[in-house]
Amino acid sequence: MIFAGEFWKARRSEAPGQAPHGCGGGPVLPPPMSERSVMPERPIVVFDVNETLLDLNALRPTFDRIFGDPAALRLWFTNLITYSEALTLSGVYVPFTDIGGAVLRMLAATRGITVSDADSAELTDRFAGMPPHPEVPAALRRLRDHGFRLFTLTDNTLEISGRQLERAGLTDLFERRFSVETVRRHKPAPEGYRSVAAAIEADPGDICLIACHVWDTIGAASAGWRTALILREGNAPLDVGPQPDRVGQDLDAIADQLIER
Repeated sequence: MIFAGEFWKARRSEAPGQAPHGCGGGPVLPPPMSERSVMPERPIVVFDVNETLLDLNALRPTFDRIFGDPAALRLWFTNLITYSEALTLSGVYVPFTDIGGAVLRMLAATRGITVSDADSAELTDRFAGMPPHPEVPAALRRLRDHGFRLFTLTDNTLEISGRQLERAGLTDLFERRFSVETVRRHKPAPEGYRSVAAAIEADPGDICLIACHVWDTIGAASAGWRTALILREGNAPLDVGPQPDRVGQDLDAIADQLIER
């Protein structure tokens, strides 16, 4: 079995301005063995779920029917993230799908549209049944076969994320699933990332988050994790703040980088 050793051997101890040895930054000379941390026996990758692994466009028929506006889906999801973070900063926890329903009604109200209970139920059902992006199942299997330990960390409740991964046929690829509901603070609050590291008894620097949202990679990096950003449609790097260690167009591209490293 091949292990992605060099990816994890170096820690975040580089001098200012020096490219990191591990997760990104381009080719650099490896540090002396005395400066390297011990590689985990099986490297650890934690995945975001919504849009990173599962295709958000599965929700589009609901939004097209209610709003008749192709921009409504992205506007709804952006506001869902905004208000989940605002509630967290205010010390209030509301389950992610409950916030999603409230944001749907708020967005509709700004346009003089009434959202029915059936509309909200349809959105929740579609959200729990989003399919994986085409490359995801094979890329996950490839990472697992190369010795990576795979986990998820999501803003969804464990019940919703369980339904999502079951319907997507991905459940068996992950060692364990995590949800922010255990700490009652939505990402990118640090408590979620810390709780995962504690649960799997891993040093933060030995964990890499893969996500397609910069707010998530910023949160993980601030918690001491390594990060990789997938450039799903509508997502791009932000050139301020902590930068992702790796960037790729899809999970295949990120998996290639991790395995080759």
